Amino acid sequence: MSIISDIKDKLNQESTQQESAGMEKSPGDTRIFFATDVHGSTACWRKFINSAEFYDADVLVLGGDTTGKAIFPIIDEGDRYTYTRQGEDREITDEEELEELLDSLEDTGYYPYVMDEEEYEGLQNAEDAQEQQDEIFLTEMKARIEEWIAFAEERLDGTPVYVSPGNDDPFEIDEIWSSSEQVHLVEGEVVDIGEEFKMVSTGWTEPTPWDTDREEEQEELRDRIEAVVSKVDNYDRTIFNFHEPPYNSQLDEAPELDEDLRPKFGAHSTEPVGSGAVREAIEEYQPPLTLHGHIHESRGQTTIGDTVAINPGSVYSEASLQGAVVDLKPEVEVVSLVRG
Repeated sequence: MSIISDIKDKLNQESTQQESAGMEKSPGDTRIFFATDVHGSTACWRKFINSAEFYDADVLVLGGDTTGKAIFPIIDEGDRYTYTRQGEDREITDEEELEELLDSLEDTGYYPYVMDEEEYEGLQNAEDAQEQQDEIFLTEMKARIEEWIAFAEERLDGTPVYVSPGNDDPFEIDEIWSSSEQVHLVEGEVVDIGEEFKMVSTGWTEPTPWDTDREEEQEELRDRIEAVVSKVDNYDRTIFNFHEPPYNSQLDEAPELDEDLRPKFGAHSTEPVGSGAVREAIEEYQPPLTLHGHIHESRGQTTIGDTVAINPGSVYSEASLQGAVVDLKPEVEVVSLVRG
């Protein structure tokens, strides 16, 4: 980790520590810190892991969409590095500047990839160019998760971390998440949360316009939910960790899109895009708490019958982590939706 990254990490810790003031936990409570949709942001992951100490959390839960969306090519031309950002061609000639650029890109969810001109031209012109690019993308995703796991294992002392990949996450990353004893892959699983509660999880969603990896029709998703929910028998002490929010819940309002998948009316027109299957399951079983993500803009909490539902939202592209602090008493108390 660079000196710049060390400084950023210290500032992130101090910011989170200040925000945690006034959130004292009562003896006997189990505290959850929940965040979601970090989309490859290393800054968000570090803040997420540091939250165990600063929010005095007993359990960390990371919702779906853990991986980033794009490779960021940087061309090593010998005497300079060139790249394109926000539509502008840019260059740097200093190694320290390069390090700052790499850190900035990682913190906002990109995968910077430095290559010489020959490799760049080959990736543009090869017959199997797309396959090569996809392989690089997947390799970089896996490498970053390995780095994240190492960071968690270094910082945490026994605090469990539960991760459930989302619709945007390729299946190939599951083996990396499964390689850790500190960070646990919980897709389709039941895990204990404290002494009284259990949590069931799935990161799958109903179909999206982008045809992502883990999505399926409403009936199939309901079957998937039933398969994991059937593993518990006391729904009054079960938390549903489902990546997609319930339909028409105020946690699923996204910009309305036109036929070219562009936001209508400057993104001022929204519509509910959540899951009917998730809503049906919540209405039927009435768990005390449900955790969601997927729709970055719909930060908030609501109730569906006796269920408290939360979507902390996401602003990962700003290297800022949004999350929820929840205490289990035995009743559920949402302490705060936080950002740091």
